[in-house]
Amino acid sequence: MERSGCQILIETLIEQGVTTIFGYPGGQVLNIYDELYKNKHRINHVLTAHEQGASHAADGYSRASGEVGVCLATSGPGATNLITGLATAKADSIPMVAITGNVPMELIGSDSFQEVDTFGLSITVTKHSFRVNNVEELADTVREAFRLAKSGRPGPVLVDIPKNIQLDKTEYAPKGVVEKNPDPKPDTALLDQALEMINECKRPIIYCGGGVINANASEIITKLTEKTDAFMVCSMMGLTAMDNSHPKYLGMSGMHGRFAATKAISECDLVIAAGVRFTDRATGNRKKFASNAKIIHLDIDSAEHGKNIDATLQIPGDLNFALCYIATKLEPQKHPEWEEAVASYKNKTKDVYAPNGYLLPWQIIAAVNQRATPETNIATDVGQHQMWVAQYYNFKKPRTFQTSGGLGTMGYGMGAAMGAAMATGNRTVLFTGDGSFGMNLNELATAVSQNLPLIIVILNNGVLGMIRQWQNIFFENHFMSSDLERKTDFVKLADAFGATGFRAANLAQLNEALDKAFALNCPVVIDCLIPDEESVFPMVPPNGSMDNIILK
Repeated sequence: MERSGCQILIETLIEQGVTTIFGYPGGQVLNIYDELYKNKHRINHVLTAHEQGASHAADGYSRASGEVGVCLATSGPGATNLITGLATAKADSIPMVAITGNVPMELIGSDSFQEVDTFGLSITVTKHSFRVNNVEELADTVREAFRLAKSGRPGPVLVDIPKNIQLDKTEYAPKGVVEKNPDPKPDTALLDQALEMINECKRPIIYCGGGVINANASEIITKLTEKTDAFMVCSMMGLTAMDNSHPKYLGMSGMHGRFAATKAISECDLVIAAGVRFTDRATGNRKKFASNAKIIHLDIDSAEHGKNIDATLQIPGDLNFALCYIATKLEPQKHPEWEEAVASYKNKTKDVYAPNGYLLPWQIIAAVNQRATPETNIATDVGQHQMWVAQYYNFKKPRTFQTSGGLGTMGYGMGAAMGAAMATGNRTVLFTGDGSFGMNLNELATAVSQNLPLIIVILNNGVLGMIRQWQNIFFENHFMSSDLERKTDFVKLADAFGATGFRAANLAQLNEALDKAFALNCPVVIDCLIPDEESVFPMVPPNGSMDNIILK
């Protein structure tokens, strides 16, 4: 049967299992929106307040569900507004498909109204970009976009569709959901070498990254940790790979990681690194990173081997297969001396309360943790609050943490939290700062229109906290442009958007606000007042190591 390009696009999205798409209409996608209208009983379109919010929502939807997130925007400014979201997803290996409209092909390059080179702009921030040049290619191009997005190392893919392609007609033949490419199996000879190294070590660490989450390998890496009698240390992207209450879990390492985690990596004699890319924030001075240890690097993407760290043994291929092979073949290990040493590294948060009625960040996070279920999604923006959540929140299940780890995108949180809530139907808590929230607070309108079970906890210190912390430590207290000097009333703002707002200046007020918020099933904003001098510690200075860690 002959169909238009717009009809083919919608049919192909539905064919690929898409039930929700985030977007914003414009001139060059109106025909697509007309088809969305005709098919609204089959596919749900969520109108965001801004295209960047749509891209972050698709990202959060993907992280929470493990499915490919989808967003849609028009040409020109619509497409450029997606760029930050695409770059965020690429940095964290999140499978997304972004659909953009464009001017008719005969006008491309003529500087016509709302025209930009979407294809060229998107190349560096996507895993792959397509421009559809004829309607006969459209369905298979969309299918290929989904295949690429979820194959190997996942990532965002963009499909740019000129207006004339949307209107042209051709025959459409439905097909099934495309499967991702089979992951290449690791060389078992290399895995056997890894087994030998594990059997010889005395102080093992398993260093877990986002690749473990993408590979759905949380259960097997927990089993491997136990059989190896190792301790697990995580990058930010790997934080939900193990129940954080497990006795072998040490938490995030690196610039703002937990002391015990960073110390254990510096003292271990073997690092089993799974699905990590050894970013500079995680390693500090790479010459001093795990300087006493041999490193086994397991990763689906061979491009990561040797890029930042020269591992002793590099094993590319299917991460799940590799971890299962090692865990199955390995005889249970015991390292009592290492257990005793790591126990001495652990430090506990003391029950110290802030002066002048202020709250401390760990108190806020702990209070939320007490009320949340293991299924509660936790999203963050970027800055001090993000690091405090990474340090203090007790995650129980994989895919319950949505945060921008690689790109560090302020304003990410609102979109991601909405996407996670819509993907799972579970309550979602967004921890944000007053600076980050100001970036995309317009998406509160979307959360209200969708009546999402979303609690927004603002850690409000009146400053750009991480910028101020760096200015304090490294720039002699030259607080240039880090004091916000804003008079925004977030409680009144919540009311103006149609949400419910509370303010908490002490622990009693916080507990009362959280009790009310968790009893509701709609968007709630809680403005938590924290001291502007509160900093994130421990801190390893840039290009530093355990030798110069700052504890307070």
